[in-house]
Amino acid sequence: MRCPIVALLMLVAMPAASLAQTISESPAKDCGQVLSIATHNGTTTRFALASAAPAATSAGQQQIALLLLVGGGGYLDLDEKGCPRRLARNALMRMRPLLQAAGLTTVLVDAPSDAASDDGLAGFRNTPEQAADLGRVIADVRNRTGAAVWIAGHSRGSISAANAAARLSGAAAPDGVILLSAMMVGDSRARKPWVAQTVFDLPLEAIAMPVLLIGHAADNCQRSPAALLSKIAARTRSPRQQVVAVTGGPVAPGRPPSLAACEVHQPHDYVDQETEVAAGILRFVRGGSF
Repeated sequence: MRCPIVALLMLVAMPAASLAQTISESPAKDCGQVLSIATHNGTTTRFALASAAPAATSAGQQQIALLLLVGGGGYLDLDEKGCPRRLARNALMRMRPLLQAAGLTTVLVDAPSDAASDDGLAGFRNTPEQAADLGRVIADVRNRTGAAVWIAGHSRGSISAANAAARLSGAAAPDGVILLSAMMVGDSRARKPWVAQTVFDLPLEAIAMPVLLIGHAADNCQRSPAALLSKIAARTRSPRQQVVAVTGGPVAPGRPPSLAACEVHQPHDYVDQETEVAAGILRFVRGGSF
């Protein structure tokens, strides 16, 4: 069994100047060029592609694109400027301009055209068809940019990201995967059957790319206890992986588990710690440690 590197970080004390210095005073109001690609059963999937800030890109440095998959239903309802009308407060949405300013190309992936509703992707997240849809986006982004393409999923988006990492190969496969507040505990008694889905339902043993697993030590969402992240790491065949338990932030640990804690403004969503978490992601995708 592979032993992952585990880091317990007090992020409020972590220097993040290297990232902060690259963030402009007035972030661009556009979130990227809106593109559309054909996906399963005659559907289309829209995504917003935002190129890395030129000032943050060093000559000879490998270009990296990062697909961002939000939680909930995953339906962003992107506007004409590529910005989400829905789920805009999600942690990955708040980190997106920071990552772009620091030199990553970002890709906001909307739900496919047959999932434009509150439930959005619902039970589709762990299917081979959804992995194939994401593979089409990955291949398209790689072709357009020439960049290495990583995929990041937060909360229920972690199911989609892990699904893609486990099932895809060749030009459709991501170069690495990042799971934040991964869904590791389901509820088979819930009114909606897809609430029972977790990343453990997927063939994690097929993941053979770099893996970054991020949780928060104070996350008391019933679905994403950070203590279980090492079990994901133990099942992959990743050649480079790190498990990070973030500490700090405005909410103290020790609260009882709750579904309300799975929302924004909670440790589950890295409230007030976006810059530090984004800095760690940037270091990892560029070959270092979080």
